Amino acid sequence: MNKRVLVLGGTQFFGKKLVKKLIANGEIVTIATRGMSPDPFGEHVERLIIDRRDKESIDSAFTNREWDIVYDQTCQSPLEAQFTLDALTGKAKRYIFTSTQAVYEFGVNHVEENFNPYEFTYEVKPREQYSGYEGYQEAKRAAEAVLFSQKELEVAAVRFPIVIGKDDFTNRLKFHVEKIIEKEPIGITNLEARFSFILSDDAASFLYELGASSFTGTINPGCKKDISLRALLDKIEEHTGTKAKITDVLTKENASPYSIGDSWSTNTNKAEKLGFTFADLDETLGHLIDYYTTEISQNA
Repeated sequence: MNKRVLVLGGTQFFGKKLVKKLIANGEIVTIATRGMSPDPFGEHVERLIIDRRDKESIDSAFTNREWDIVYDQTCQSPLEAQFTLDALTGKAKRYIFTSTQAVYEFGVNHVEENFNPYEFTYEVKPREQYSGYEGYQEAKRAAEAVLFSQKELEVAAVRFPIVIGKDDFTNRLKFHVEKIIEKEPIGITNLEARFSFILSDDAASFLYELGASSFTGTINPGCKKDISLRALLDKIEEHTGTKAKITDVLTKENASPYSIGDSWSTNTNKAEKLGFTFADLDETLGHLIDYYTTEISQNA
């Protein structure tokens, strides 16, 4: 029987791929957004207009509706999580929350137990009261804590690492390829900082499969290995044939979007033991570097 699925967001990056996968598998899909971004789904989805910061808009949009699965791609504060939970009371079964590896402290090889949302003390604040990496971290931690504090919905929090892919509108990986090809300096404070990554196709597939499963709790998806910024730049040098210029003096123009001072990487053993598989990191980065190199040369 086809499932009724609500996607909060779904018009950007891997959220768009998730919606396409849901449609292709015959699910009855509703997307709820501010209505600001166009989408390619045509008549295959129902559209609701909501503002995550406006409780009344959410309550009104969800009136007299029910869903089997809810995917939350846009929650940026515990207040938004609470608004959504209140509006979904008695109207949904499973809730798949797009969280982040940023819920962990800086470090490498983080397992899920390294942040326990059940024990996190938080204030229910709006997104405007969170700023920078620390604010983002606190907001996602608190949102997880709100979601896991209730008993009505089955909740899974997906702690994504850095998502990469040809469709990455942030162009964070492309930034490094472009700077190296154009022989411009890249500002990095810690070349040894290590990060985990996941391909956008894998991110969408993981969300889809997790929604269809009975899993609840927290989970780290992603490529098995992590990589240091130094090794990433070495790889780009190898594929482009050009030497990177590195500076520890960061400016608005040269600062690497990955230069946050320390490592953030995760352990994916839990996901793998559940049967999930992910693309090889070396191959994924190689393909993307070659893709960006070709794109940059064609636009030169």
